[in-house]
Amino acid sequence: MAKYPVDLIHLIAFLKKLPGVGTKTAERFAFQLLNWQEAELHTFASLLSHLKEKITHCTECHCLTDSGQCAFCHSPARDKSQLCIIANPRDAYSIDETGAYRGLYHVLGGLLSPIDGKTPEHLNLEHLKKRITSLQAKEIIIALDSTLEGDTTSLFLKEQIQNWGLPVSRLAFGIPIGSSLDFVDGGTLARALTGRQTF
Repeated sequence: MAKYPVDLIHLIAFLKKLPGVGTKTAERFAFQLLNWQEAELHTFASLLSHLKEKITHCTECHCLTDSGQCAFCHSPARDKSQLCIIANPRDAYSIDETGAYRGLYHVLGGLLSPIDGKTPEHLNLEHLKKRITSLQAKEIIIALDSTLEGDTTSLFLKEQIQNWGLPVSRLAFGIPIGSSLDFVDGGTLARALTGRQTF
């Protein structure tokens, strides 16, 4: 790297932590930030420094919220008989934008991966079971990535939920194998939801 000032080097290193951002892109971002007005930089810095305390996880479903219950759990218009199990909060927004699903969500917070030490204990199945019972859910939809970890977690959840006497469906994957829901367009995701199959 060129002999930039030390603080600029540190800024570039942090920007490179963002997904898809390499050295050249991080350098462009850093130089762009240097052109911002002082007030904009202060607002940006304040937003970043308070991000974790202002945005928390819903106590019910673990989606993102800035006040107690999230928008999904708080809405009386949602169909409480359907519960869609997802790996992370971002997936809820991707699915909801399709307009093909109006039920509730449950965020696992990760997928099974023995190599990374992610075992069934990390899925907090007791909380999931309590939610299913309290909501009197009639359909459980598993919407996890079509990857090795996603498939393993889906099969594990299917066995558990069927033991609780509930039907389980999974997204109909017109979604490419090995892909993440983050990168699937809304139309494909909507079709996958509509065409979900008993799992």
